[in-house]
Amino acid sequence: MLRHGTMNDTMSADARPATPPQPSGRSTPWQQFRELPLGMRGSVYVASGLVLVLVVLALTSVVLVRRPLPQTSGALEVAGLEGNVEVLRDSSGIPQLYADSTEDLMLAQGFVAAQDRFFEMDVRRHTAAGRLAELFGEDAVASDVAVRTMGWRRVAEAELPLLAPETRTALDAYARGVNAYLAGRTTRQIALEYVVLGIGGVDYSPAPWTAVDSLAWLKAVAWDLRGNMQDEVDRVLAIAALGRERAAELYPAYPYEESDPIVGQGAVVDGVFEQDATDGGTRKPLRAPTGPALDALPGLDWLDDWKSSDAIGSNAWVVSGEHTDTGAPLLANDPHLGVSAPGPLLQVGLHCRNVGPACPYDVAGYSYAGVPGVVIGHNVDIAWGFTKMGADVSDLFVERVTDTTWKRGGKDLPLQRRTETISVEGGDDVTLTVRSTDHGPIISDVDDVLAEVAGLAPVRRRADEEYAVSLAWTGLTPTPTADAILQLNLARDWDSFREAVSSFAAPAENVVYADREGHIGYQAAGLVPIRKSGNDGRLPAAGWKSENDWTGEFVPFDGLPNVLDPEGGVLVAANQAVAGEDYPYFLTDDWDHGYRAQRITDLLGTAVSPTFDDTDKTVTLGEMAAMQLDDRNPLAPVLTPYLLAADLPDGYYSDGQQLLESWDFGQPADSAAAAYFNVVWSNLLAETFHDELPEALWPDGGQRWTAVVTALLEDPDHDFWDDVDTDERETRDDVVVAALRAARDELTRRVAIKADEWQWGALHELDLRSTSMSGRTLGGLFDSGGRSASGGGTAVNSTSWDAASGYDVTVAPAMRMVVSLADPDGIEGLDRSRWVSLTGASGHAFDDHFLDQAERWVEGRTVPWLFSEDAVRAAAEDSLVLTPPGGDAAE
Repeated sequence: MLRHGTMNDTMSADARPATPPQPSGRSTPWQQFRELPLGMRGSVYVASGLVLVLVVLALTSVVLVRRPLPQTSGALEVAGLEGNVEVLRDSSGIPQLYADSTEDLMLAQGFVAAQDRFFEMDVRRHTAAGRLAELFGEDAVASDVAVRTMGWRRVAEAELPLLAPETRTALDAYARGVNAYLAGRTTRQIALEYVVLGIGGVDYSPAPWTAVDSLAWLKAVAWDLRGNMQDEVDRVLAIAALGRERAAELYPAYPYEESDPIVGQGAVVDGVFEQDATDGGTRKPLRAPTGPALDALPGLDWLDDWKSSDAIGSNAWVVSGEHTDTGAPLLANDPHLGVSAPGPLLQVGLHCRNVGPACPYDVAGYSYAGVPGVVIGHNVDIAWGFTKMGADVSDLFVERVTDTTWKRGGKDLPLQRRTETISVEGGDDVTLTVRSTDHGPIISDVDDVLAEVAGLAPVRRRADEEYAVSLAWTGLTPTPTADAILQLNLARDWDSFREAVSSFAAPAENVVYADREGHIGYQAAGLVPIRKSGNDGRLPAAGWKSENDWTGEFVPFDGLPNVLDPEGGVLVAANQAVAGEDYPYFLTDDWDHGYRAQRITDLLGTAVSPTFDDTDKTVTLGEMAAMQLDDRNPLAPVLTPYLLAADLPDGYYSDGQQLLESWDFGQPADSAAAAYFNVVWSNLLAETFHDELPEALWPDGGQRWTAVVTALLEDPDHDFWDDVDTDERETRDDVVVAALRAARDELTRRVAIKADEWQWGALHELDLRSTSMSGRTLGGLFDSGGRSASGGGTAVNSTSWDAASGYDVTVAPAMRMVVSLADPDGIEGLDRSRWVSLTGASGHAFDDHFLDQAERWVEGRTVPWLFSEDAVRAAAEDSLVLTPPGGDAAE
């Protein structure tokens, strides 16, 4: 079956069949038309003309829409292949590729990725190169200026020669596959988005894909998961608005006594983390001095799509066979990323027909469009998952500068300068001068907020000098991170797994592990800088003082926390602290407060806090998948008693309050109580903080604000409860009542007057929009909205929303997967695994597989993740053979 096609069924007038003879006494429709009065006949002519125009437009639209859809069956000649590659797709359109060599396999992956998602790939490479304005005009200039200032693509170009030969081979083969797809195709044959952009006058032909295009996108991924760069900005703004002491209350310290770290055992001995050590020791004082307790807020304000958020995290956990029904490990992972259509990850299987030196791959999982290999998934022997570590891998430096110099150690040093020219579709070119110090690029030159930070940061300054802010970030250091991805695909045991992730540099990640031999493990991965004694990484540091510099060294990989087969048989990595307070290296003080991690731990049960009873001591794959959907709000048990104690008049205002009396703190989409609680929460935050904080710092309602308000509730007369814009002195109870009343009015206005008709999903909707096309002419063709979502930002089912702007889902699991390592009959045990994507396999808006997994995702369903060749073939609905030019598909 071909899912693409052309319209060949229009007829010429000469080919139209003659009017058949009619029975006596009756006229044909054509004769009846000729007998009409002339005026009526003209109206019918007009109407018929309009109908004809509409038909032609409809047929043209069908051609335009269907032309880019991928061929998924039959045979295709693909330049560059040496042998045949078979592409099997199941009912979800997920491709599984079978080849005889690494080059053919990676070439085919590039070809198939381009079939499904080239426009997304093209936008990604323009984004990472700072060239979006070439496609989207002036709206994208701000993003280009930011990316050019950091120089992502320049870093990627420097990384290319650092890579292992095997990685270069894969990248180059992948690029050849993408280019084989592009060869001879017009933009109309590649993606509908190009047609829509063409309506606006874009005359564009995609350039050939290169290995650097793939590497540059990894910079964008690292930026999205970079950790706490914006934290320093927000701390400065909070201190400016509130003073240091009150600002500190908005950034509570990590609750080690309430939320267990990922690794709860071991110590660093002479620079090496030993999981069985009880006491550590090191000859160097490597931990930065501890300052006042301050925490974080999200991303940089260049473009909303590029904001980082503390909601961008993930859940991952792994359970050893001693706690599972099969006696083999289970591994779960769901990364939380910004929602979009298509989703940020794609599913793929890469299989060598005969696994050996010439073709060593037999792996499946999730990847990024534009990047070869599998980023998260499993092979024949091991499975792995990722979550954001959240380590402090970036620092802002306040620099004393002139136009051409910067100050360091009492000396004036020349600024590094380069000129960038940004081409703008429909507008004039933009010329950008990028200035850099040894710390990194000066980013306050391109961002007004950071320019403000240069003047507000708490450093000693001179009135007669100019100040700027530069960025030091590990992602700007050329590293062979791409090696780690492909080496992970080939890892066979714990040692080769650790060897693979040792190359992982940016972003800093938590990596969970399980294998078919029954082992489970965890490894922290990524470059984490070691700072000199003057810099604790929490606030912008004075760049002219050398004691604030990075040492140039990083926490050694062997010193990063890791554990194999931990005590208790369970590992949970959900962005909480990685290790205990006595860990000697400074990673960060801005951990997620651990609500999701602790809830998962409680659900699973461990040797420390067991939940398995005498009749059920095991967990099943289905139960693991159900845990990913747990929507309990961790703030609800804390805040609800205060809401129920509030004095409200009977009737209208107490209707919502009564919903909370029997609420179980869950947040399913149809819950009236969840709707009421979350709207109360949004209004309580506004009533408490909007009067004193600048709008840029208004609470988003995420995990940090949960911790802040939990502490404030115990102090009914705290200053934050008081509204500084009134003459009265408000207390906690006043704010609670005001929030309850405001929530009742808001829900009446937005949902229904009857409280029992409220539904959380009526407010908390998942809108899947194209990040590049939404809001443009005909951009709505690529958007899909209105799906009611359960969960919330601090729930395990992490569908985050921003309390400062509304209730729509902003960040959510890009996928959910549960891998079974059971091995009763060989690799067929892996066929028990389950997965689902946020959207679908295809990036084409009118493809059957564009959003076909979205409904399953919303409903909490998954599909079988088949891996063995027999199972994949049995489930295949389409088979496409890619052949060398002149080859035989039957070979």
